[in-house]
Amino acid sequence: MSALARYFKSLGKTVSGYDKTETVLTRALVGEGIQVHYVDDVSLADKNADLIVYTPAIPKDHAELNFFVKNYDNVLKRSDVLGLITQNSYNICVAGTHGKTTTSAMVAHMLRDSGKGCNAFLGGIASNYQSNFWSSSTNIAVVEADEYDRSFLKLSPDVAVITAMDADHLDIYGTKAEFENGFIAFTGRIKPNGLLVYNKKLSRAIDFDVENSMSYSVSDTSADCMVQNLEIRNGSYHFDVMVKDEKIIGFELNMGGVHNVENALAAFVAARQTGVKDDLLKSGLASFKGVKRRFEYIYRDRSNIYIDDYAHHPEELKALIHGAKGLFPDKALTLVFQPHLYSRTRDFADGFAEALDMADDVILLPIYPARELPIEGVSAETIARRMKRIKPEIIEKNKIVETLSARKPALLVTAGAGNIDTLVEPIKKMLEQHDA
Repeated sequence: MSALARYFKSLGKTVSGYDKTETVLTRALVGEGIQVHYVDDVSLADKNADLIVYTPAIPKDHAELNFFVKNYDNVLKRSDVLGLITQNSYNICVAGTHGKTTTSAMVAHMLRDSGKGCNAFLGGIASNYQSNFWSSSTNIAVVEADEYDRSFLKLSPDVAVITAMDADHLDIYGTKAEFENGFIAFTGRIKPNGLLVYNKKLSRAIDFDVENSMSYSVSDTSADCMVQNLEIRNGSYHFDVMVKDEKIIGFELNMGGVHNVENALAAFVAARQTGVKDDLLKSGLASFKGVKRRFEYIYRDRSNIYIDDYAHHPEELKALIHGAKGLFPDKALTLVFQPHLYSRTRDFADGFAEALDMADDVILLPIYPARELPIEGVSAETIARRMKRIKPEIIEKNKIVETLSARKPALLVTAGAGNIDTLVEPIKKMLEQHDA
């Protein structure tokens, strides 16, 4: 939503909006001249707006949205607006249960860094630019394709990327099979002579509705594109890439997690379709600083490492913990996790428990409800009861900094898609004070 707000602001439009809570991002928007209010009050909404754009994450009883739906004709979902904006551009659309934000940011950065340029609509803040949107005179759009509410079915990719299809949003799709059917339908949106770039491990790749495709993998040697000679040097990944029978050597990635090496491979293959030379793409990847809240190093010295991540699905947590332990095998990992949504906690409680048991110490926050009302019998305790190796503590958000200050963890990871990000700066300050 904030990327669209920035897009319209870049066109000289007056932009305003509502959000549930004030965040670093909303403060940035206000600093850019976009008015934001945090109370659902129709009197605060701009009645002179020509276009109302909303996300399906807004609760159905939201007074402002219902007022506009009742009284205005031009009320569109975010996905409809993105579809209209990209109607006549060359589109690289990145979808997937996990990895889509990092992968789309990698593609957009490589194109911008190379001089090719692109219009970028991302789901996270690219650290190189401190933004999730930028524009270009080049008629190429890089779009994060969101599966929630089937939003990605409004897009028309020239190049589509699918990073993962692990079931999620069962409140929308109902079943794992129907969730996967959504991605299969997404492949049917690819333009004639377009290309699908997909993770080799996807179980239903045979069902994709495409003529041209390329699979990729960090480990499967049967993939069309794969990583070779992967090694870690000074906290960075170095590797070579095979694209069919062609070997491209000398890649460097300066962000943590082997899963991000796989994302980099997908991004390289997708960006390559625009005709940019390999050396320019490699240079762009090496200068990529990551995405806010995607394996983001918040604090790092010889004795303490603090990583923050958006992970809110069991598979994302597994990749996060595996990546952190792989980079820092000699440090005990303390994970602070805020479950996101009652329905997701209910549907994937066993998976969350299995993932969290990979850590050395776990603190759970109460569930962040977002758009949902509580579900009887579902809480953070639902996950805690299922954990076998670790007995986690459930601690209120306002007690977390105090708790961590007493524990002094050597390797700390905070994770979740709710408002746990508001703890990042207080935790960082606490660590700095300990080292002062």
